[in-house]
Amino acid sequence: MLSKIVYQGDLRTESVHIQSGEKIITDAPVDNHGKGQAFSPTDMVTNAAAACAMTIMAIKAAELNIDLKNSTAQVYKEMQSDPRRIKKITIHFEMRGASDQKQKTVLERAAMHCPVFLSLHPEVEKEITFKWL
Repeated sequence: MLSKIVYQGDLRTESVHIQSGEKIITDAPVDNHGKGQAFSPTDMVTNAAAACAMTIMAIKAAELNIDLKNSTAQVYKEMQSDPRRIKKITIHFEMRGASDQKQKTVLERAAMHCPVFLSLHPEVEKEITFKWL
């Protein structure tokens, strides 16, 4: 088992990662009857996309002896209403470590092949930008 989810009431869940015991709380967003006091499930999906892409880049960077430490990503989500689903994910990466264009291109291509991106519905728009510092 990967995780166990317990409904807490008031549109809140608590997920426990079985192997580590780490916990994640989700709340329904304010625009969908919730309090918005934690990540919503759809926030988690968009956040997972950025975290996954960054992890895949870090794996490739390690092979190239590049340190991406202190790189960041800003994540935005746009919802649609009928059916209610994620319409668009926007991620702005600010990356450190790559020293030439070839390295940057390899890492950016790796990011776009992360398992979360590849698992998203094809109609979900993805706007991904990279700024190398």
